[in-house]
Amino acid sequence: MKIVENLGIEIENRLKKIITNPVSELEFNNEFELLVAVILSAQCTDKRVNMVTKELFKIYKTPYDFANLSIEELEEKIKSCNYYHNKAKNIISASKKIVEKFNGQVPRTHEELITLDGVGNKTANVVQVVAFKQQAFPVDTHILRVSNRLGLVETSSPDVCEKELKEIFKGRDYGVLHHLLLLFGRYFCVAKKPKCENCVLKDLCKYFKKFKG
Repeated sequence: MKIVENLGIEIENRLKKIITNPVSELEFNNEFELLVAVILSAQCTDKRVNMVTKELFKIYKTPYDFANLSIEELEEKIKSCNYYHNKAKNIISASKKIVEKFNGQVPRTHEELITLDGVGNKTANVVQVVAFKQQAFPVDTHILRVSNRLGLVETSSPDVCEKELKEIFKGRDYGVLHHLLLLFGRYFCVAKKPKCENCVLKDLCKYFKKFKG
């Protein structure tokens, strides 16, 4: 594990040189807007979500606003997002619960967050790390792909990947690391035709050594 930990530290240091602002690309003004944006982002790009929420948040700003919408009304506003029917239903249901159970405030704990419709482990982790600056480590498809290619983990399970990354990077800032790996996967280590030749990590990368070296 010590070798992997050292690899993790080297990866972090190199990624910080090419990703100078490792933060979420979702646009939001408060914890509740972030929650809505993250629910919308499932199977949808952040760019698309930002286009939708730019107009959505001009009209609806609080859990109370969303709780009073019909599913059809919200669907009309978010229909350019994939799975908009389920997302509309979940956002309205979650908003009602936030109003009724949490006094209109987005809950801060993982256990409470996952009681909201549309909020699974990854979404709860994102809210914790981005909104509340807590030590959570969300794993999306980018992070899962990058972690396997680099040889940090060997698993197809996001939950197993999360557990192992938290151990590898114990004592370091999970929020920064989450965004470094995510943005690296989004713009450099892409799913198809990764940009290996000019990659700052290629000498450390298991995938490069196997397929490109």
